[in-house]
Amino acid sequence: MEVINTIGRRKSSIARVYMTKGKGNLTINEKKSEDYFPIPTQQYKLQQPFAVTETEGQFDVNINVDGGGTTGQVEAIRMGIARALVEYNEELKPKLKEHGLMTRDPRMVERKKPGQKKARKKFQFSKR
Repeated sequence: MEVINTIGRRKSSIARVYMTKGKGNLTINEKKSEDYFPIPTQQYKLQQPFAVTETEGQFDVNINVDGGGTTGQVEAIRMGIARALVEYNEELKPKLKEHGLMTRDPRMVERKKPGQKKARKKFQFSKR
């Protein structure tokens, strides 16, 4: 099996995923996944595509992730891994789609408007 290369995005985060057959090693920006994302919720999200498709421990994944915060990065990686699994085996797609792992979350930060303090917040009104 050669290297499968896919991209996942969430908010302003971009994850480049390189997946090969292996023993289940997950490397993120040249660090172990447990060191890069120590929170259990983040670890769960990283393993979610493998758990859903029952392919845990079958692939080594090397990831370069850039931009955004930790949640955006984790969800970008999750999408990249899901896309890599589909490229490996097309029959895994319905299971991943059922759990919402194949759909890009389009929500972004709402931009600030001119004449307002923030996107929705207005300047304080003063009668005099």
